[in-house]
Amino acid sequence: MSTGLWILVVILALVAGVALGFFIARKYMMDYLKKNPPINEQMLKMMMMQMGMKPSQKKINQMMSAMNKQQGK
Repeated sequence: MSTGLWILVVILALVAGVALGFFIARKYMMDYLKKNPPINEQMLKMMMMQMGMKPSQKKINQMMSAMNKQQGK
């Protein structure tokens, strides 16, 4: 085989690998987020009630903003 053909094969294999890796990673993340959804206000309220706290909307908003700020880092 000539050098040009080898380079073409390597480039095609690289592109195919990147595309396949992207779709596998995307599928994995979608499945992960279905099984472990990000926390929302309702989940936070339930956790506070299970810990024996009486959740007020102000406290829930404070905790949600603190968590969003932490995730933004």
